[in-house]
Amino acid sequence: MANEKPGKRVPAGRLARVGRLGALAGRIASSVVTQGAGQWMRGERPQLSSLLLTPANITRIANQLATMRGAAMKIGQLISMDGGDFLPPELAEILARLREDAEPMPKAQLINVLDRNWGEGWQDTLLYFSFAPVAAASIGQVHKTITMDGETLAVKVQYPGVKERIDADVDNVSSLIRLSGLIPKDVALNTILDDAKAQLHQEADYQREAKMLTRYQALCGDSDLFITPSVYPALTTETVLAMTYLNGDPIESLQSADQATRNTVMTGLMRLFFQEVFDFRLLQSDPNLANYRYQRDTGKVILLDFGATREIPPSVSEGYRTLLQAASRNDPELMRKTALELGLMLETHTQRQQDAVVEMGLTACEAVRSDTPYDFGQTELLMRLHNMGMSLTYEHNFWHVPPADALFIHRKLGGLYLLAKRLDAQVDMQAVASPWL
Repeated sequence: MANEKPGKRVPAGRLARVGRLGALAGRIASSVVTQGAGQWMRGERPQLSSLLLTPANITRIANQLATMRGAAMKIGQLISMDGGDFLPPELAEILARLREDAEPMPKAQLINVLDRNWGEGWQDTLLYFSFAPVAAASIGQVHKTITMDGETLAVKVQYPGVKERIDADVDNVSSLIRLSGLIPKDVALNTILDDAKAQLHQEADYQREAKMLTRYQALCGDSDLFITPSVYPALTTETVLAMTYLNGDPIESLQSADQATRNTVMTGLMRLFFQEVFDFRLLQSDPNLANYRYQRDTGKVILLDFGATREIPPSVSEGYRTLLQAASRNDPELMRKTALELGLMLETHTQRQQDAVVEMGLTACEAVRSDTPYDFGQTELLMRLHNMGMSLTYEHNFWHVPPADALFIHRKLGGLYLLAKRLDAQVDMQAVASPWL
């Protein structure tokens, strides 16, 4: 058995988690009073938002949510990606920090969790178990394990109390965001938060993730480029997921690979995205780079983490296929009609607002209209889309949250664009999309 790696105990009970937020609120309130008094003494009129979101308070908030992990941390990840176009820079900084890995559970707490799932004495049934996790994130942490018959596994262990506290933790983070006063009260943030709650409840069910992993594996099992782990049922429970251990390098390591390799990998990932939306109708919606690994010896990409896998309704799949076709033909009227049907905008929005949404959609798909490989490394597409989103929100007063399925599709595609940019990849997107045009 491997040595213990120091970590911070995850507050599992309701009172413990509420107490953490209460103590945080007290420290922030004290800071607000002190800072505000100082400004009054200088003859300045303090603003609550500027007092709340000082650098020191930003650090306090981010550190506290990361310690709580679970929904408190995951919701920060979701909002910072799905709502990034309208978040103030201060809140964006807090939430961006929550994308980083969490600290691991202490050894004693980890053993207690596994005792409840596998029964006492489980250590005697394994050849090896590493108490130092190979990965630690918002919902759980992963440990390398070897069974008595010599099979190497990756075992994902859920943090205690996460599942029971999802709704309350999300509501607490919502209150924290609203407290800043920097987001208009009429923003339908509750829509994102309700969808996040639903997704988190699914992600916290490791039996469901095991089924999704098996289902996804069957859909792309004959791929020459992708490989997924296999579920190990004997050690899998609702809060512990055991699967074959696949060794690979971080996907970012491809930055040092030759151009052809980077292009091949990114082309395959883009094609897989279209297959997910149009053929599989099953989307692994979390574009976190940690979910991709690269095997240099085989040239294959390892696909990981299927807790955020969601089914795409046929109507949504067909709608996005029509959007893709409209974008490829540069047909704004068809895109407008389809965007309305999908709920990306509403009939009550002004013509100017609708035009802005259509323009943004056409821009997002400009690579599909290119007759040559699209150079993601050289394009400023992501910055242009960000600026268009900011303009749409603030200049056009477009405060509208699309349906959940649309949010997760956009989130996945945005993550792929970011990866393509980072890998400096050149992708013939027209050829990739051709089966669905």
